[in-house]
Amino acid sequence: MTRILVVDDEPQILRALRINLAARHYEVAVAADGAAALRQAAEWHPDLIVLDLGLPDLDGVEVIHGLRGWTSIPIVVLSGRAGNQDKIDALDAGADDYVTKPFGIEEFLARVRAVSRRSAIQEAELASIRIGDHVVDLSSKSVSGGLRLTPTEWHILEILLRNPGKLISQRHLLAEVWGSKHVKETHYLRQYMAQLRKKLEPDPARPVHLITEPGMGYRFTP
Repeated sequence: MTRILVVDDEPQILRALRINLAARHYEVAVAADGAAALRQAAEWHPDLIVLDLGLPDLDGVEVIHGLRGWTSIPIVVLSGRAGNQDKIDALDAGADDYVTKPFGIEEFLARVRAVSRRSAIQEAELASIRIGDHVVDLSSKSVSGGLRLTPTEWHILEILLRNPGKLISQRHLLAEVWGSKHVKETHYLRQYMAQLRKKLEPDPARPVHLITEPGMGYRFTP
């Protein structure tokens, strides 16, 4: 049974999520602050953590840093904050996805399922990732039909494909591909993502695999 630790200081949200997750056969534990979350994560070893950013003792981003010091447990962030910067900071700290409050329970459960499925991808799976009419082989760096990608296109695509469903922040992509001095050059990403969609998506104007989250980043949807 998948273990989920829910961290939130609002009793109503803790209760609602505990009931809905338990009804879907998840094993659930709850924590109302950051210190309890870090302690329970170390002792209980959950398979996934749902984490509110606005905690009474520690900021949620601090909790993520604390967790990422020793574990790669998937983290879905809950955010009641209107601005994108908090979510970007959480993603850059190591969160896997986010849900904005107020949220629908079905959307939340879909994010949990997606993150739960995303464990370490085996090399065999990397040899046959389908995008539209094409099959991408990351192991041999080839695309069916003899389609050619530039080294930079490959670098961006590989980061996205190795993290299916995960929102990858603009800052992370820019730092990984061009270096930390270029984390504000978001037009680089717009240009290269447009090129990748033109080559791989059946309808580049309406992408279904290489998705933009405006102001946040990009994700690969299988």
